[in-house]
Amino acid sequence: MRALSIFISILLLSACSHSTQERKNIFRYNESKGIPTLDPAFARNQTIIWPVNQIFNGLLQLDRDLLVQPCIAKKWECNIDGTEYTFYLRKDVYFHKHPAFPMGKGRRVIASDFVYSLTRIIDPDLASPGKWIFNSVNREVPGSEQGFLAVSDTVLKIFLKEPFPGFPGLLTMPYCSVVPKEIIESIGEDFRKQPVGTGPFRFQYWREDEKLVLLRNEDYFETDAEGKRLPYLDAVNISFTRDKQSEFMEFMMGRLDFLSGVHAAYKDEMIMRNGRLNPAHDEKVKMISQPYLNTEYLGFLLDPELKAAQESPLLIKEVRQAINYGFDRAKMMKYMRNNIGQPANAGFVPAGMPSFNPVRVVGYRYDPDYARELLSVAGFPGGEGLPEITLTTTSDYLDLCEYIQHELYEIGIVLNLEVNTGAAFRDRMANGQLEFFRGSWIADYPDAENYLSVFYSMNHSPAGPNYTRFTDPVYDSLFETALQALDKDFRYRIYWQLDSMIMEEAAIVPLYYDQVVRFVPKDLKGLGSNPMNLLDLKRAYWSPPGLRVKN
Repeated sequence: MRALSIFISILLLSACSHSTQERKNIFRYNESKGIPTLDPAFARNQTIIWPVNQIFNGLLQLDRDLLVQPCIAKKWECNIDGTEYTFYLRKDVYFHKHPAFPMGKGRRVIASDFVYSLTRIIDPDLASPGKWIFNSVNREVPGSEQGFLAVSDTVLKIFLKEPFPGFPGLLTMPYCSVVPKEIIESIGEDFRKQPVGTGPFRFQYWREDEKLVLLRNEDYFETDAEGKRLPYLDAVNISFTRDKQSEFMEFMMGRLDFLSGVHAAYKDEMIMRNGRLNPAHDEKVKMISQPYLNTEYLGFLLDPELKAAQESPLLIKEVRQAINYGFDRAKMMKYMRNNIGQPANAGFVPAGMPSFNPVRVVGYRYDPDYARELLSVAGFPGGEGLPEITLTTTSDYLDLCEYIQHELYEIGIVLNLEVNTGAAFRDRMANGQLEFFRGSWIADYPDAENYLSVFYSMNHSPAGPNYTRFTDPVYDSLFETALQALDKDFRYRIYWQLDSMIMEEAAIVPLYYDQVVRFVPKDLKGLGSNPMNLLDLKRAYWSPPGLRVKN
């Protein structure tokens, strides 16, 4: 680590030798995992959501406090039964300029564009992973197109089967972005690499695994408080360096403007044990941090009909509980994460969610003696006779899993760690081929229902997000009651009960509630953060505007 610090100091001194120079108003970041598509219908993870969020808009959007706000819909209303939503669209929103439009100009967005875009998501031929978000839509309403109706160019109606208070939050998801029918029908699958939206930046160039360039949309409809048209930046440049150490060095040399998250490649160099920025970088770098609606966890496969779970000791509840009690989450956060995030001691729903309540939902504390008692109850005193358990992870989380492996060994539980690549790991997890796996659940929208749906039996993977295959008819009944509860306090009480059931059954091992951590140059202003870890570049700018001082 000392050698790394010395090397970084040399890099900084080298960078300082350059003279101050003007350059275009560009924001540069790296996506180490690559971007498979720019079609919002497939925006299922952060690597896709970040660029899609720059290119597209939907009816509604989230502000930095996760409150639902107007976007292309300037206002909306709901009937007294909570089953009919009416959206009133702006008249000044245009698709990006494209040769397929008359005279190569952008075409105005109208309500029928949203009917097309939203029904496209539920088209079985498209197989969008966002199809589930419209499960509550009433597709049988006469005169509508599968529950969506363009009353006029500026009025859109959506009909629900039953009340669903979280529905406006769902509409803020990138899946619900408006797309132009004529261009998709013209270029087909190539829309994934030649997207046309309405967002603050328009697509310019993409050489996959090398560079993606977005340019400022000069006709963007949103303005700042002074009436100045957004965005401020001229362009966004995304690179695809896969090595995190190389990415870090590029940032330190001033060739990247953004680092996100806490990675082993630079964790100890950038962050102190107390979770604060290393003072050595305080003059050049700004650290932005706040709670993040992401729960990191370990999941158990609970379906005895699946081959991976057959004869697994993890089907025994006491073994699962012993694992939960058998390692120190607070120590894990201090030494493995430099206290970035909170130990997950209060269920699956994370800190930062409005309904989060560590008093009403009690999770697991570190108690190795009680863990040993539970193993004895399960028939494995001191771990004797307990088969080796395979925990599958990706390389990014190997250090955490090794820590847990060591801690559990002390109470008699032997873990075998298996490392898969990201794509192979996700495929095996979705298809029920992993006995014990490392997982993350990042909120799609700011309501605990999004987390608790992970254990609803109708959401068994691969069709849904219930990767553990947890099944409980009482849980299902309570969950369905919560979906229809218009009274917020009543709904929250059900949420606490559902989360407590998951903890009692030890369907998962909550590890920690994450924290947004971003490193940017000190002269970058207006970026900020939010608990969804969305990347919003509309208001980002260099100070002074138009200048980027290379130190």
